[in-house]
Amino acid sequence: MEALIGNVCEGGLVEALNTRVYGNGTQTLVLSHGYGSDQSVWHYLLPCLAFYFKVVVFDLAFSPNVNPKFYDPNKYSSSVGFDSYAHDLICILDQLNATNTVYVGHSMYLNASKYDGGFNKEELNTIFNTIQKNFSAWVRAFTPVAIGVNNSHAIAEFETSLGRMKPEIALSVAKNVFLGDLRRVLPQVHVPSTIIQSKKDVIVPEFIAYYLKKKLGGHARVRILKAQGHFPQLTAYPLLLHVLKKVLVLD
Repeated sequence: MEALIGNVCEGGLVEALNTRVYGNGTQTLVLSHGYGSDQSVWHYLLPCLAFYFKVVVFDLAFSPNVNPKFYDPNKYSSSVGFDSYAHDLICILDQLNATNTVYVGHSMYLNASKYDGGFNKEELNTIFNTIQKNFSAWVRAFTPVAIGVNNSHAIAEFETSLGRMKPEIALSVAKNVFLGDLRRVLPQVHVPSTIIQSKKDVIVPEFIAYYLKKKLGGHARVRILKAQGHFPQLTAYPLLLHVLKKVLVLD
């Protein structure tokens, strides 16, 4: 199994994180899922994107598809937890000899002073307590909130993937995601970025997209989808694909 020693990669991570490559393009496009889902969340977009790119999908360490022994809470939920996810991806790309790469990632979260996300401190404490005491009940309650629209297929898909997580891993990752604060890193990001945001998202309000645009160190632009919910790749994928094609200059 893959191990990281500092920034050094050892073999096996491609297999451990179920890495798959689609398409034969000269440029690599990485699709990275978010909390509670896995690489299958991109299935509506893959056929089109693989026509233009070599598309890399993989499961993050907390995914239910990954051997739970791989998830080390000291590595992934500490103050440098996000660095560990980044190092995993770098190792995968190195092992695939991928260059000229575009990264498309689903959201992380923040609730901090002068930056209010979708949940206040009391609500977050309730989330953490419910995950710990009755994970399955929390999954059933949280899923339709996250999906944000009455889409039974999307709700079932996300509920299945979220519900397959080990409760102790789900709690550890939730605390890291909901309480993490990487605002200090934003000015250091000089790579051109596009922030794609649903018009109405209970989990991540629209203004956060503009906050990121203002704070990122490189050129950034915002594209607002006329959609609801936190998973447009499941509920508004034609709109998302249209924007991605514009951003990636495929039209």
